[in-house]
Amino acid sequence: MSNTQSNDFTEWYIQTITKAELMSYSPVRGSIIFRPDGYELWEHIQERFNLYLKSEGIRNAYFPMLIPRNFFMKEADHIEGFAPELPWVTEVGDEKLEEPLALRPTSETMIGSAFSDWINSYRDLPYEINQWANVFRWEKKTLPFMRTSEFLWQEGHTAHADEADARRRTLHVLDEYEKVAEEFLSIPVYKGQKTPSERFAGAMDTYSIEAMMKDGKAVQAGTSHYMGTKFAEAFDITYLTKENQHTHAFTTSWGISTRLLGALIMTHGDDKGLVFPPTVAPTQIVLMPVGPWKKNPAIMEKLTGLYEGFKAAGFRVRLDDSDNSPGYKFNEWELKGACLRIECGPRDLENGHAMVKARDLDDKVAVPFEELAGYVKEQLDSMPKRLLDAARARNKANEHFDIDTLADLKAHIETCKKENRPTGFVLVGWDGTEETEAKIKEETGFTTRNIPFEAPMQKTVDIVSGKPAKYTLWIARAY
Repeated sequence: MSNTQSNDFTEWYIQTITKAELMSYSPVRGSIIFRPDGYELWEHIQERFNLYLKSEGIRNAYFPMLIPRNFFMKEADHIEGFAPELPWVTEVGDEKLEEPLALRPTSETMIGSAFSDWINSYRDLPYEINQWANVFRWEKKTLPFMRTSEFLWQEGHTAHADEADARRRTLHVLDEYEKVAEEFLSIPVYKGQKTPSERFAGAMDTYSIEAMMKDGKAVQAGTSHYMGTKFAEAFDITYLTKENQHTHAFTTSWGISTRLLGALIMTHGDDKGLVFPPTVAPTQIVLMPVGPWKKNPAIMEKLTGLYEGFKAAGFRVRLDDSDNSPGYKFNEWELKGACLRIECGPRDLENGHAMVKARDLDDKVAVPFEELAGYVKEQLDSMPKRLLDAARARNKANEHFDIDTLADLKAHIETCKKENRPTGFVLVGWDGTEETEAKIKEETGFTTRNIPFEAPMQKTVDIVSGKPAKYTLWIARAY
């Protein structure tokens, strides 16, 4: 890798994901091609989240990509929030369309219209569905996986008979996003409520999980929105109560996207390339012959037997018998994030063992062939926790609690720049006004991440105004 993380983190990221063949740039501005390894990461996340959906009785559906303009006009905050990013289809061939159609930035409007037809009685509620889809937002500044003009996501949409049930679903999904991030992707997150200016367009309340990357910047890794009755009123989502009265339903929406792939890479990757927890890695095990193996057919026989055994046991395993040198292969599979590398050469075969190297550990270990299956399982089972613990320790080292004024924050930024270290997450007091929130962003580039459910401490003074703080919140520079 010609660029290291400490030298230029963004350039390291771009080089890594392209050289590791996770993506390629497409001819369309701000759009990328997901190569098989990159798409497989997303497939594993889909599989994991679908387990939650099925356990909750939430079914997958699919809605059209094109949305009539009049749908957006029904909810003023929604169209205002998305207007600058909306691509429009205005003509087909030589014919101008009577009404422009937007490429979906999200599906609240389309699904709201459908809900108004499908929901009639209290017996229909709660009505809960999800879709896996592509969405379009014409971003001015793009970065692969993190922020692109077209990206992939899941969006859940629900309607409920009462506010309490809708809020329960909103927060239950947020809890599940936390589990996906921490238990499946080994990414520690900060869970809390977004400030009003950072709410999803048209929502009453937005909640998020925020992740800290190795360079100290934040990634909004998942959001869940309580909509109240705003969309129900706009799209006439009403139902007949047990008392035979028509009333509006309470709705929610929630989503995670392929931004999680960027967060995964930026959380665990190192100067050698990608590091993945085995839960999501496209290649969990790579087997390779070393030394003068072509002169000894027994080496490939042994490795082929191991390959078949691991494959039958359900592991994602590759056998690299290419003509490339061992050094080249080692670098290639470290770049691609293979979790375990198992080597076997003439001397290993003679000694009855293989050499095993875990991607996140420094040393190789000689493991007897008869103990290999157990050792591999043990390593693959323990690696996610090792990665999570390492990320948590790094986060703790880059959390700051002693910055109480804007001058303190600016001094902190300057010090970090001189010492070439992350600015990280800063816990501050906030008086609750958009003016102070805007001032922080304007003068430092930091944005509010969320008001944590469980703050490490309570801040009493607003960082800008010096007035009593109404909230304690995390701020950081963000992708």
